[in-house]
Amino acid sequence: MENVAAQKELAGGYCNQLNQYSRFLTREVSIGDIPMGGLNPIRIQSMTTTDTMDTLGTVEQTIRMVESGCEYVRITAPSMKEAENLANIKKELRFRGYNVPLVADIHFTPNAAEAAARIVEKVRVNPGNYADKKRFENIEYTQLAYQAELERIYKKFSPLVKICKEYGTAMRIGTNHGSLSDRIMSQYGDTPRGMVESAMEFMRICEDLNYYNLVISMKASNTQVMVQAYRLLVETMVKEGMNYPLHLGVTEAGDGEDGRIKSAVGIGTLLEDGLGDTIRVSLTEDPEFEAPVAKALANRYVNRALNMVENEKIEIRDLPYNPYEYNRRVTLPVQHIGGHHHPVVMLDVSSKNLKDPYFLTEVGYKYSAGLDKYNMADQACDLVYLGDELPSFSFPGNLRQIYNYSTWLTLKDKSNCHPLIKLENYAAVVQRDPILNLVIVNAKNYSKALLPLLDKTVVLVLETSAEQGTIEQRAFFIDLLKSGNQIPVIIKRSYAAISADDLQLYAATDLGALFTDGLGDGVWIDAPEAVGLPVMNSTSFGILQATRTRISKTEYISCPSCGRTLFDLQETTQLIRSRTDHLKGIKIGIMGCIVNGPGEMADADYGYVGTGPGKITLYRGKEVVKKNVNSAKALDDLIDLIKEDGNWTEGK
Repeated sequence: MENVAAQKELAGGYCNQLNQYSRFLTREVSIGDIPMGGLNPIRIQSMTTTDTMDTLGTVEQTIRMVESGCEYVRITAPSMKEAENLANIKKELRFRGYNVPLVADIHFTPNAAEAAARIVEKVRVNPGNYADKKRFENIEYTQLAYQAELERIYKKFSPLVKICKEYGTAMRIGTNHGSLSDRIMSQYGDTPRGMVESAMEFMRICEDLNYYNLVISMKASNTQVMVQAYRLLVETMVKEGMNYPLHLGVTEAGDGEDGRIKSAVGIGTLLEDGLGDTIRVSLTEDPEFEAPVAKALANRYVNRALNMVENEKIEIRDLPYNPYEYNRRVTLPVQHIGGHHHPVVMLDVSSKNLKDPYFLTEVGYKYSAGLDKYNMADQACDLVYLGDELPSFSFPGNLRQIYNYSTWLTLKDKSNCHPLIKLENYAAVVQRDPILNLVIVNAKNYSKALLPLLDKTVVLVLETSAEQGTIEQRAFFIDLLKSGNQIPVIIKRSYAAISADDLQLYAATDLGALFTDGLGDGVWIDAPEAVGLPVMNSTSFGILQATRTRISKTEYISCPSCGRTLFDLQETTQLIRSRTDHLKGIKIGIMGCIVNGPGEMADADYGYVGTGPGKITLYRGKEVVKKNVNSAKALDDLIDLIKEDGNWTEGK
């Protein structure tokens, strides 16, 4: 296939190289007059939330989306009437001077897809429900039965492929975790490999019919699953001589800070791999707010290839961990850091007023003067760096204080206080802490010979100042793994002259890419004081939550809304959040329609799914518990269900 022969040998089996940023070269695909893939920039897109039958409302929202940066606009077409109305929407947009390529979003209805393919520039189909109905049945397939299913799909899918060829329409084959067919589930389970094979079945049909105008996606609300699925997809495509462009997205990421961090962890990790030709950030907000977030993620890589860091090349055979499944790096614990302990959060408080204990509220410790005690929040950081500054009050007993070594030496009471020492100085230090010593090391400029000299009280603080800092830090971890060194590592990233919004996106990308691969025992985000400790603290915990490495709050798997949505998703999400956000570790899926639920909330413990005007169906996992509950009482019934399962606690 085009470009594959020129593709460099893949590192890790899924990207060009691990020693520097290098974008995976894909086939160029024509989508209207805005091509994707190849040497084109990373494209930005989003999806309308209006009723597709509301022509003027959809047109006006599309225009707002284009003005905010969208290069493609997706519109739902759940039935023939919506598919046919795409012609009116397109006509009005063109009349107003907007030539943005339109994408029809199809689920369950091949006839709507075939109609839309004659009108718009691209159609999206989900192989899990285009030719199959999801029954959540465990069916055993013989080889003959499985082949018969593939032949049935070929007959059902090939008419759409032929129409797309005739009209020059592009197609996205978009697999979603949780909406895999029973056939795939029976063979592969609800796994990244199953997601890949679900798409490959349809891709092979397209190639058999000599149709190559394809874009592929592997979306999931679980960032680990999403990353693994895209990597497996690339590996599988290359083995079969394919290199189709990749559409990146995290499904049902949610809203606000959580949605942005979770999207950045999943999308950013793959961008660091050099993967991705178009981005859609799915937020439970108006779609015009999605494009700026996607642009902020993509813009970091515009000039990245021009400023590559030359490191020792890491060949595929040298990769000492499996990038297709999550396994945390094995470390020997030092106190509560490393081993089986969850990753810790460390923050710099040296610039705060250390005469005032109330500032610790910003990092999760609320001081009560009357009782002279602290109340600890779920997102209370574990360590604070004070540098050379000394507080005039007593810190909480479970909050460890870190000082520069020279200042630590002067402390009369060293209980719960520990030193930070440079790697090159550690061997010469005479007095060390018998419990915990933090040793700071630069990911690139350090002596490998010094690492074996460290004792069992040491936790490394791994810092970098490079633009490609994640690459440098990953290379450091690879060296540790290859040498068998099991010392715990806190990953430090520093950001200068940055806004709070960009900090969330950049840190989630840089740190999330490492934690997603099981690398890291703690996080230390350092940013200008103007950003604020609360943002740095919540971002740190948000990254660990999004990578599934430390759960500190309720997780909401919330779809971004579209024309199929049967209630106000933003209002409903906030209402559910207001009554359940104290349920640490519980995952609640909030889905606007049956297309997204229960399949797209595959990870959720409980589901709240619109099934008709004013009607909600409640789920426990993938099991329907109550059908067609009036929306006025659906939240109360959801809470009763959580209580029935013994998972309810009263809020503070």
